[in-house]
Amino acid sequence: MSTPPINRHLDQYWRPSATFEALAARARMLARIRAFFAEREVLEVETPILSRHATTDPALESLCVDSSPMLGRRWLQTSPEFPMKRLLAAGSGPIYQICKVFRDQERGARHHPEFTLLEWYRPGWTMHQLIAEIAELVRAVLKPAPIQLEHVRYRDLFLSRLEIDPWSASLVALREAAIRLQIPGAAELDLDGDGWLDLLLSHCLEADLGRECMTFVYDYPPSQAALARIRDSPFPVAERFELYIEGMELANGFQELTDAVEQRRRFDRERQTRRRQSRADLPMDVAFLDALAAGMPESAGVALGLDRLLMIDQGATHIDQVLAFPTGRA
Repeated sequence: MSTPPINRHLDQYWRPSATFEALAARARMLARIRAFFAEREVLEVETPILSRHATTDPALESLCVDSSPMLGRRWLQTSPEFPMKRLLAAGSGPIYQICKVFRDQERGARHHPEFTLLEWYRPGWTMHQLIAEIAELVRAVLKPAPIQLEHVRYRDLFLSRLEIDPWSASLVALREAAIRLQIPGAAELDLDGDGWLDLLLSHCLEADLGRECMTFVYDYPPSQAALARIRDSPFPVAERFELYIEGMELANGFQELTDAVEQRRRFDRERQTRRRQSRADLPMDVAFLDALAAGMPESAGVALGLDRLLMIDQGATHIDQVLAFPTGRA
C-alpha cells in the first residue's frame, strides 16, 4: 500500500490541527487516569505494538508492516487485548494499558486509523462491577462529568424505541425497518442480521444515547459475542456492554471468555467469514489460545477510546481537533 502524498495545499499543513489547550487537556486526562489506577493499585503494563498475529475479526482490518527479513511480516495491533490476557493468565492481577492502536480503512469525524486506547482488566470481577468503575473513571476525568447513569439491555433498547426484537426479527423485517426509517441506501444493501442491527443502532438509536448521562447498553445478541462469555438464562445473551456519552460510543467491554476451545471455534468462524468475503485470511494468535488453555482467571475487561473521551471534554465535533497531527499531516 503506497503512502498518500502530503497535502501541501492545506493552510500551513505543518502546524498541529489541535489547539495547545486541547493538547494540555490530553496531558491532564492521562495524568488523571494514571492517578486513578495508581490509587486502586492496578498495574500499568506495556505490550508490543507489532505482532506476528493479526485480528481475525471481520469488522476490523489490521495494518500490515512488511518488516525486515529477520522479523518477517508483522501487523500493527488493533487492540492490546490478546497480550494483556496472556499477562492475566501468567498471574499479573489487575492491569491497564494506555497505547496507540491501528485500524485500516477507518477515517471520519469520529474515526482515525491511529488512535489512543485505554484498556484494563479486573480478574474476579463481574462486568457490572467494571461498569461501576468505568463510571467512576469518567467522573474523575471529565470536568464536569455526567452524574446520572442509565443501564439498558440491548434487546430492551430495540423493543422500546424501534419495536424490534433483535433475537427473533427476520432479515426481511430488519430490512423493511431500515427502509421505513429512511436509512440512506438501505434498499440496496444485502446484510446479515448483525449487519442490519448495527445499521439500525448507528442510524436510529446511537444519537439519543448518553444525553446528559452515561448510558451503558449491555447483554448483546450471542452472534455479537466477539470475545465475551455467553450466558444462557432466560435466553442466550453475550455478556458484553458498550458505553455511550453524547451519542458517541466510548467503550466496549466483556465478561471475558476463558474457554480456549470455544475461542478457537470463534476464530475459525471469523476466518471462514473473511474467506467468504474474499478478504485476507489472517493468522490467529495461537499464543493467546495457549494462554487461555493454561488458565486465564475469570475477568471483566474494557477498552475505552481516549480521543473520543477528549472530544467530549473539549466539545469537539471532529477527532482531528484533539490530535496534534492527524493522518493528513503526519
